[in-house]
Amino acid sequence: MLIDFNAMEEKVIAHMRGGEKEAAMRIYDDGLCKIMQGRLIPGATVGLHTHVTDSETIYVLSGKGKILYDDGCEPLSVGSCHYCPKGHAHSLMNDGGEDLIFFAIVPQHGA
Repeated sequence: MLIDFNAMEEKVIAHMRGGEKEAAMRIYDDGLCKIMQGRLIPGATVGLHTHVTDSETIYVLSGKGKILYDDGCEPLSVGSCHYCPKGHAHSLMNDGGEDLIFFAIVPQHGA
């Protein structure tokens, strides 16, 4: 199955999960898995959140940033891959000078 992000409308989400500024997302969601291409402008964040019934994998396509993960902080750059398993918390931040473009997969695991 082909997912063409270029053919999708980019949705702008203000203060995503309580974060700063806004996130722009192209999202495929079939109810079992979300597959996304996201963009954070400089200074934007996705707020800290816990994955209760799902997990998330984030792969950086361009830009740089960092992840707050549980009690630590992980730097991100092109080619970095972050995994947040079910039951863990994280926040994504663009602390660079250009847009942070990423690819994310969020499969549902159930309660």
